[in-house]
Amino acid sequence: MSRLSPDLLLRVESFCDRVLAVAAAIKDQVPTARLVGQVAAAGTSVGANLFEADQAVSRADFCRCLGVCVKELSETRFWIRLIGRNGWLPVARLDPLEAECLDLLKIFNAMIVATRRRDRR
Repeated sequence: MSRLSPDLLLRVESFCDRVLAVAAAIKDQVPTARLVGQVAAAGTSVGANLFEADQAVSRADFCRCLGVCVKELSETRFWIRLIGRNGWLPVARLDPLEAECLDLLKIFNAMIVATRRRDRR
C-alpha cells in the first residue's frame, strides 16, 4: 500500500540526485574519499528510507522509516555545510540544497507528529 504522494517521492529522488552531483564534484578536492562516501551515503539514504516508508507495514514502521530520513537529512546538512565552510564548492551552489534539507526535515517531522497524533486517538 502506497502511503506517500508521488510528488514527494519525486522531490526526494531529485534531492538524492543533487547530493550525488555534489559528491561527484568534490571527489578530487577533499582530503579523503571517505568524506565523499559519507555525503553520498547520507543523502541517498533519505530516498531509500522514504521509499521504505511508502511501503511500511504499520504506522510504527512508517514513523521509524521517516525518523531515519530525518537523521540522514540532518547528517547530509552537516556535510553540505562542511563542504561550503572548507571552500570545496561555492556556498551559492550549496545553499539551495541546504534549504531543501530544511524543507524536507519540516515535512517529515510534521508527518511523524501527525501520524503519532492519530495513533493516540
